[in-house]
Amino acid sequence: MARGKHPFSRAISKTISVLNTTSEGVPMLDLEVIEQLKGVFSKLEQPVTLRVRQSAHADQEQLRELLTDLARASDKIRIIESESESESDEASPAPLLEITTDAQGEARGGKPAAVAFRGVPGGHEFSSLVLAILNADGKGKLPDAGITSRIRGLKGPVRVRTYVSLSCENCPEVVQSLNLMALLHDDFRHETIDGAVAQDEVEALGIQGVPAVFVGDKLLHSGKSQLIDLLGKLEDTFGKNSASTAPASLGQFDVAVIGGGPAGASAAIYSVRKGLRTAMVAEKFGGQLTQTKGIENMISVPYTEGAQLAAQLQQHVASYPVGVFEHRRVREITPAPEGAGKRIVMESGEYLDARSVIVATGAKWRELGIPGEKEHIGLGVAFCAHCDGPFYKGRKVVVVGGGNSGVEAAIDLAGIAREVILLEFGEKLKADGVLVEKLKSLPNASIVTQARSTRVIGDGKKVSGLEYEDRATGELRQIDLDGIFVQIGLLPNTQFLKGFVELTPYGEIVTDPRGRTSVPGIYAAGDVTTIPFKQIVTAMGDGAKVALSAFEDRLREGA
Repeated sequence: MARGKHPFSRAISKTISVLNTTSEGVPMLDLEVIEQLKGVFSKLEQPVTLRVRQSAHADQEQLRELLTDLARASDKIRIIESESESESDEASPAPLLEITTDAQGEARGGKPAAVAFRGVPGGHEFSSLVLAILNADGKGKLPDAGITSRIRGLKGPVRVRTYVSLSCENCPEVVQSLNLMALLHDDFRHETIDGAVAQDEVEALGIQGVPAVFVGDKLLHSGKSQLIDLLGKLEDTFGKNSASTAPASLGQFDVAVIGGGPAGASAAIYSVRKGLRTAMVAEKFGGQLTQTKGIENMISVPYTEGAQLAAQLQQHVASYPVGVFEHRRVREITPAPEGAGKRIVMESGEYLDARSVIVATGAKWRELGIPGEKEHIGLGVAFCAHCDGPFYKGRKVVVVGGGNSGVEAAIDLAGIAREVILLEFGEKLKADGVLVEKLKSLPNASIVTQARSTRVIGDGKKVSGLEYEDRATGELRQIDLDGIFVQIGLLPNTQFLKGFVELTPYGEIVTDPRGRTSVPGIYAAGDVTTIPFKQIVTAMGDGAKVALSAFEDRLREGA
């Protein structure tokens, strides 16, 4: 049973939140921050080496100062400055930092260090540096044995580079996932590159969105992602050494909760408190919370942030004997081969059996689903205005979607781009009136209604236009542009349930007032269902309600 507390997550989050930064985003570690880092690094057992390559770059002194301050937080952190460029896959005049331990050096047998950072790891990437130091010593939140085995089963050598912006909020998760995999594998190197110190490479590779993950000159991935998806892409690219593909049983449970967001966490806690053997299967703990910034409508909590609330939910679940299986995606649910219950089968081939199943898989950002879109994600098609907006300074962009998120994105982009055009499918915008009026007041923003996007135009390297149908006339029109930001809502994560339980035309799970689905023994809670209001507080309540419903049904059945 995979479970356990992760004491570092909360401390790191608190530390990063109080960091002072310069205008360039370079952390300035004051005494308070250093004291907090001492707590974070207190569990380090072996020396962690931060090897800095000598460079004449203007940022080199900033890197030295940052690492010197960082080393004050632990006597286990040592800094070495090296003249050699042999550790790097690519020679660069920019500052280069490598993270390693003596044990790793021996295990890798002279291979390049697993984790490197080109530039100064400030801004949001400071958290990636802190976590890499912990992970190098085998500390922090590590994957369970099943996921670790898959990572170590990758065929080496694996060489990956990720280009980031220090202001990007989606980049750290990709960077940290790849760093972790590199540290667990004996022939895997991941280099994170601040695009600001590698402009020639950014231009040559045609990067228009971050994070951008490359193998050689081939784009492996662009945009937000999580460990499970990155691992799958690496397996497809490099292959797997594992000789056995036999499915592995993760155990038998009374209740299995699928999903790690507010509804899933609530359902798991309420189930295990009833004395039921409970499992939780999740792609990533926290769900949509990890993509949410300020939260001001959590009753009794005037303000919190998504990452902080997700960490608190995880700590709460970890305080109970819940079997947590993270970084898994469910392929299907079938009847259990023996006895009552259901079998949950993962894409990895692993499975578990449970008497009752609660589906709380939430939703994800909806794509347009038109020709040219997928081919240009990260090459002009984006989903995060905050992360990728700076790439379009002085350029022309389109935002697709007239709800609150779309109008807010258009307002933000209007402060960066030369021109912003918002396209709305309906006759009028659906956003709140105050947001619409703000958008209309901006001189470089315009609105087009009754517009159905039909095709993204580009050459496979960058976007050049968007074709749309004028629904009032039926005429096809084209906008020449530099970037497209898609903001058209959420898609329920129910692909593995199609044809098995009743779904609405929008893919939501149909439930009765107690959370029962059309299949006995399967329940659903939260945003993945027909619940009318998609809110954190309603998802939590729904998870609790459904867990209690499943428990009462079990009592009635005499189980």
